[in-house]
Amino acid sequence: MADKTYDVAIIGGGPGGYVTAIRAAQLGFKTAVVEAQHLGGICLNWGCIPTKALLRTSEVYHYMTHAADYGLKVEGVSFDLDKVVKRSRGVAGQLSKGVAGLLKKNKVEVIDGRGKLAGGKEGARKVAVEKDGKPVAELTAKHVILATGARARQLPGLEVDGKLVWSYREAMVPDMMPKSLIVVGSGAIGIEFASFYRTMGAEVTVVEVMDRILPVEDAEISKFAQKSFEKQGMKILTKATVTSLKKGSDSVTAVIEKDGKTQELSADRLISAVGIVGNVEDIGLEEAGVKVEKTHVVTDAYSRTGVPGVYAIGDLTGPPWLAHKAEHEGVICIEKIAGLPDVHPLETDRIPGCTYCHPQVASVGLTEAQAKEAGHEVKVGRFSFIGNGKAIALGEPEGLVKTVFDAKTGELLGAHMIGAEVTELIQGYSIAKTLETTEAELMHTVFPHPTLSEMMHEAVLDAYGRVIHM
Repeated sequence: MADKTYDVAIIGGGPGGYVTAIRAAQLGFKTAVVEAQHLGGICLNWGCIPTKALLRTSEVYHYMTHAADYGLKVEGVSFDLDKVVKRSRGVAGQLSKGVAGLLKKNKVEVIDGRGKLAGGKEGARKVAVEKDGKPVAELTAKHVILATGARARQLPGLEVDGKLVWSYREAMVPDMMPKSLIVVGSGAIGIEFASFYRTMGAEVTVVEVMDRILPVEDAEISKFAQKSFEKQGMKILTKATVTSLKKGSDSVTAVIEKDGKTQELSADRLISAVGIVGNVEDIGLEEAGVKVEKTHVVTDAYSRTGVPGVYAIGDLTGPPWLAHKAEHEGVICIEKIAGLPDVHPLETDRIPGCTYCHPQVASVGLTEAQAKEAGHEVKVGRFSFIGNGKAIALGEPEGLVKTVFDAKTGELLGAHMIGAEVTELIQGYSIAKTLETTEAELMHTVFPHPTLSEMMHEAVLDAYGRVIHM
């Protein structure tokens, strides 16, 4: 069994873990990453990346089935499910190999196995690594960073069985295309799968316990999204709860309670997308004295757990559960350890969120309701895609850009978008928030024509009564 000493040992090779490892190596730390399954973690292998490959396929399929709208003639449009899944898995595999190459390039040692805290004290933390139940290494590191991520939440009565009840994993590699599908939960994961399967032809019903879908988004965007999805033929039940399931040989029936009444809904398959829980088990947290609340490790603004020499980043520490949050958090953590000047805590209201359904949804900062609840007097601007030349030329005239400003200072408090390519556009507003831009700078910024980004300009102008094209 190998016994090695490092400056930094990272448990988990997902986006947070591998990015932190690379930055640690750049800063001169001797670094190791312990990973039990796949480099790149859930995001790269079973989340962000392969789902976007699937959604890209559904997008192309959508355009093919609507070719006549573009003056094109396409006949006999169909798909090969096995090849759709194969392409998605190929994309994930390619990028996982890329992560391995990056770590090797930066001289980060990758240790194959499951790591856990194994005692020691500040100045000599211990990490035990096992593979298939057998010890393979014991590491000593001054700094141990936990980046074990999270997994799908399992609700009683709604447990995933891999056949009739799917988690995101089964939904990503289906062995059949369901003719009908129930999706429980309308967060980003649930809505993305609902969008993919509906576009590919399945009858989809979304069940959401809250009073609207995409509940973390601005209420106006949620309402717009629901209308768009329903127009596509998706059925949506809000303020509804799945109380139990009845399983047949090749179908499942959900007992749903809504408005005090009970109804039964049958479908070929059901996807459970009701949140995630941190992977806090069997990594030595209790023995080390690391505090855990509601399945997530408690940390301070610089990812310190309260136990000297032990840190935690990413999904393990709680929302927002986003790969880019984990990456940035890890960089802040290691730069603080290195003693770099001007290291600032991560400001969560500057983290953009994206949902890659059709139409896409993206946002950053406070919603209109949150801004008002925080005591801001607000100015709100809106601009519809129908007023934008590029959107019309693309055949994507449905969408909305919304901005929320502090009426007294002109600070951009939040931006919320729905429509074509908004997941790419949102970064413009993210940069604006980082630079603490006011409406004045945004108004004086020249946006190229014809582009979708012009709508970002117009939404700012609208907040101050100066909109041009609406």
